[in-house]
Amino acid sequence: MTAYVRPALSLILLLTAITGVLYPLAVTGIAQVAFPEQANGSLVRDERGQVRGSALIAQSFKGDAWFQSRPSAGDYATVPSSASNLAPSNPALAERIKTEAGALYQAQQGPVPLALLTTSGSGLDPHLPPEAIAYQLPRVAAARQVPVERLQVLVDGATLRPLVGPPVVNVLALNQALERLAPVTGH
Repeated sequence: MTAYVRPALSLILLLTAITGVLYPLAVTGIAQVAFPEQANGSLVRDERGQVRGSALIAQSFKGDAWFQSRPSAGDYATVPSSASNLAPSNPALAERIKTEAGALYQAQQGPVPLALLTTSGSGLDPHLPPEAIAYQLPRVAAARQVPVERLQVLVDGATLRPLVGPPVVNVLALNQALERLAPVTGH
C-alpha cells in the first residue's frame, strides 16, 4: 500500500508546488518586468498622480458636464460584474431602457444611441462608439460653456481605431481631457 501512496503524495506535493507556487510567481514576475502598467491594472492617473480609474473598466459620471458611460447592470463594480440577464421580452428591461431614453433624449438630435441605453456583456465596457459620444456633445458643451467644435477636437483625439472592429472612445480618458480643457468648479 505504501508503495502506491508515498509516490502519489510526493507527486501531488511536487505538482502543487510547481503549478500553485512556482508557475504563478514566474508569470507574475515576467508580467511585472515586461508589462508593468498592464500587470498593475492599466491604472489612469490625474496630473497629481491620483488614481482616477482603470482604462479597462467603465465608471459612472454624474451630471450634464460629463460624458456618460454605457449603463452597467452591476453599478460599475468589478466583483458583481455581468450583464443584466434580462431577456428582450422582459418588461423590466423595456422599462429601464424607456426611462433612460427619456432622461437622455434631446429632441433636436433624434433617437438616443443604443450604446447609451444597453449594458455590455460584462457591465464594465469603458468604450462607447463615437456616435454615442457625438450625441452627448451639445449637452456637455452647454454645461461647460465650451463650443461643440472644441469638444469635437477632444473626441477626435480620444477616438481609438483598433486593427479589428469599429472606432471607440474611452469615456474616462475623454472626461479627463475634458476636465483639463474646462474644469468644473465644486466637484
